[in-house]
Parts: sequence; C-alpha cells; structure tokens
Amino acid sequence: MERADWRGARRLERSAQSKLSVFFTMILVFTYLFYCLNGFCDSLPRPVYDHHQGNHLQNKLQDGHGGPYNASSLVRGRAPDTGTQANNISIANSFGTKKFPQAIIIGVKKGGTRALLEFLRIHPDVRAVGAEPHFFDRFYDRGLEWYRSLMPRTLEGQITMEKTPSYFITKEAPLIVVVRDPVTRAVSDYTQTLTKSPGLPSFQNLAFRNSTTGLIDTSWSAVRIGIYAKHLENWLRYFPMSGFLFVSGERLVTDPAAEMGRVQDFLGLKRVVTDKHFYFNQTKGFPCLKKPEGSSRPRCLGKSKGRPHPQIPTDVLLRLREFYRPFNLKFYQMTGQDFGWG
Repeated sequence: MERADWRGARRLERSAQSKLSVFFTMILVFTYLFYCLNGFCDSLPRPVYDHHQGNHLQNKLQDGHGGPYNASSLVRGRAPDTGTQANNISIANSFGTKKFPQAIIIGVKKGGTRALLEFLRIHPDVRAVGAEPHFFDRFYDRGLEWYRSLMPRTLEGQITMEKTPSYFITKEAPLIVVVRDPVTRAVSDYTQTLTKSPGLPSFQNLAFRNSTTGLIDTSWSAVRIGIYAKHLENWLRYFPMSGFLFVSGERLVTDPAAEMGRVQDFLGLKRVVTDKHFYFNQTKGFPCLKKPEGSSRPRCLGKSKGRPHPQIPTDVLLRLREFYRPFNLKFYQMTGQDFGWG
C-alpha cells in the first residue's frame, strides 16, 4: 500500500515538472515573439564583417554595368539600377522591410559621428545599423544584397541609416558629414591611438617630417583626414553638393538641439529630438541624453568619449593650424559654411 502511494506521488511529481517546463518554455517563446514584433530583434548586435576576408575596393565606385552610382537613388533609399530585378525588390516580411540606407553618416572619424547617431536614434522614425558596415571601402565585392541584409527592418515612414566614418576619405566610396576643427580632431585621433599603443612616438614627431623646417607629414592619417576639401572633391565627382549635410562637431557639443534640428530637416523628419532630450555633462565635457522613460539613468557616450588630451606644445598646434588654414577656407567656400576654425 505504501509502495503504491509512493509510485502515485512520483507520477504526480513528474507530471507537475513536465507541465512547469512547458509553461516556462511558452513564456520564453511569447517573450521572444513580443520583442521581435516590436522590432527589437533587428537592433541586436550582429557580426558585420570578417577581418580575414575584407579587401579594399580596387575599382572606382561603380554599379553592375561599370558606371557611377546615381547619388539620389542611393541616398533616398532606392537600389541603384543594376539591370536585375532582384536588386529592385526589398527584403520584406510581416515585421518590416530591409531597405538600402536613405541617409549615410560618412565621416569624419573623431568628429562626433557616434554622438550624432545616438542622438538620432531617439527619433521613432529612424532605424540604424549599430556596427559600421564598411561596405563601400572594404566589402563592396560582397554585393548589394549582402549590404541590404545588414540593415534593420523598417516600417513605412521610417528611415534606414548607417554610419561608417572612413567613407569620407575613401576615393571609391558613396550623406551626412560631421566635421570638426582639423587640429583638435588630429589630437583626438592621436589620443585614441595612444590608449591602444602607449609606446607611440610623440604627436609632434608624427605630425612633422622635419621639425626644423616645420614640414607637415600628410602621410600620417591623423593629419590627412583633416584635409576636408581634398576628400570632398573626390565625393563631388559622383554626388551633387545638394546631397550632403555638413554638421558642426563643435555645435553638436555646444548646441546639440540646434544641430539635430538641421539634421532632422535634411532627412525630412518631424523635429522630435529637441533641447528637452539633452543635458550637459560637466565631467565628460559634452551633452548626454536625459533619462529616457523606463530607464534608471541617463544615457552618455562610452568611456572612450571625452578622454583628456595630452599636452601638445603651442608652437606645434600653431604650425598645424597654419597648414590647415588654406584647406579650411576652400572647404568653407565649397560648402557655403564658415565653421570658425581659426
């Protein structure tokens, strides 16, 4: 009798465990479906490129027929016409559509591109790739469908965006450009490299070919990136100036709401991101996003942003500023904007 009762109890226990397991499995499935239906699945990080297979683009920016891209078709979210029906069909399902970017942040490195993208993500009509795709400067040979597959799914009325700052200095690549005083940008670039390579030579040793004559070494990328006029000339061979918006990296710090207003207007978006979204973080020295609903703390850029710069001799900075001055003036003339870099 006791053995029968024991067996019955064991069967009840196993039945309860089985039902409990099924119950928790259903909770997990429904939770996953809920997040996917709300578009969270596509915002998760994914591997974007394989460092072992990435090759620099060898030919000029061309479509499948060997001609230059139509700027308006790419920037406004339509695939360049390659003569194949497959490239003109969006990848869609019931959760949204994967489209080519309707706007691309193409530079410049250490100019404020990450801040701009994070500020834009507040807008409900903007969906952006988290990692930098590097399609036009490293992985062009993987094809347009691979590029589109990286994009988040969007609903009607939403804009797809991506950010790869190295595009601006790539001759072969296709448009929002965040620019910053090239001298300050070069020091910031050096600071970032120094954190990864503590044994790096001094800034002045890298910046000058000859410290006595003051000849600038333009082969050093930290200097070369800041020659904005030269890089813009390459872009204007393929794209009209009307397709560009140049954002001031300085004003993105001092008056982020005003710069974000210009960006939203350029993208044809309602001005949702305003001054109510920002506060100035005295410790970091740049604006952060106020605490969003449902969050326990404000959102600031990572620890790598706002690092203190090393002390650079004043005469070195003055020589570098003199070097950039004619390029800056030409850039102002080309863009129709005076950024006020002394």
